[in-house]
Amino acid sequence: LHLSLRRQRQMCIRDRDKVVKVLKSIFDPELPVSIYDLGLIYKIYCSERGNVQIEMSLTAPACPVAGELPKEVSKKVSALDKIGEVTVKLVWDPSWSKDMMSDDAKLLLDM
Repeated sequence: LHLSLRRQRQMCIRDRDKVVKVLKSIFDPELPVSIYDLGLIYKIYCSERGNVQIEMSLTAPACPVAGELPKEVSKKVSALDKIGEVTVKLVWDPSWSKDMMSDDAKLLLDM
């Protein structure tokens, strides 16, 4: 049982790494920065069965891609090998701020 739990945790970590790689390939349509580096991805949960839950936000509630970006995230993550059901939840708390951006994103945007 102990080895099985360890193996499940390792699989979850590998799945999470694959998900992050995909999220880094999805760019904000108005900025040359990935949604991951912008800090729009708040949480990534990977279950032992390969299901993935993502909590994300947008730079503003009135963002023109509010309906499309979560769908793109779901579609691209779902296309990964050995990934089960993907759920993307759009959240507004906490509100996104520039402080959530990665250092790389801040450098790219001269911040």
